[in-house]
Amino acid sequence: MSGILSSSIGRKFAMALSALFLMVFLLQHFAINILSVFSPDTFNEVSHFMGTFWAVQFILQPVLIFGVVFHFVMGFVLEIHNNRARAVGYAKTSRAANSTWMSRNMLLTGAVVLAFLILHMYDFWVHEMTVKYMEGDMSGLVDPNIQDSGFRYYEELREKFVDPLRVGFYIIGFILLSLHLLHGFNSAFQSVGANNKYVKSLKGFSKVYAIGVPLGFVFIALFHHFTH
Repeated sequence: MSGILSSSIGRKFAMALSALFLMVFLLQHFAINILSVFSPDTFNEVSHFMGTFWAVQFILQPVLIFGVVFHFVMGFVLEIHNNRARAVGYAKTSRAANSTWMSRNMLLTGAVVLAFLILHMYDFWVHEMTVKYMEGDMSGLVDPNIQDSGFRYYEELREKFVDPLRVGFYIIGFILLSLHLLHGFNSAFQSVGANNKYVKSLKGFSKVYAIGVPLGFVFIALFHHFTH
């Protein structure tokens, strides 16, 4: 692993793989959360399964956390190496003239997305870990002493989107995530060698994904805010 990461190509390839992995997770995360809009009961059931199934909790969850940390750390490492390799004078002017704002500011958008992700984990993941593993409540019920009180996941989700400031920050976070994905998706495909006859279709799919998925999360936040 260290041998692969020692070269520029190896670091870009590893970065691309982690990006593609996180994109799959993001799509799965959206698929679950959109259920809260159309079917609260199904959302509760799926959330409870994901929150208690051992393979998700003790295998997929640690892998996901590692993937997130690795992706962002590798992003900073690549930026440092790129800055060192870049000539100070004319190269900067050329880079600005021949690249998009997104490609020049991936580190900035990535840092904001990371801050947004930390807030998101604080809102949901930390709370969930506290309830399940510190308080010992694996039932997923609003009141574990009342069997008909229903799952807590839906109400907790809606409660997070009452505050308009928090909703606004979420919207900004997802807009920057969209910008980050618009460039990152194409870069990931290029880094893993997807430069063939399917590139045009992949670019089309990447635009739909990069705009559609964050927009879907924005819709979820606004829906729960205005219907609470």
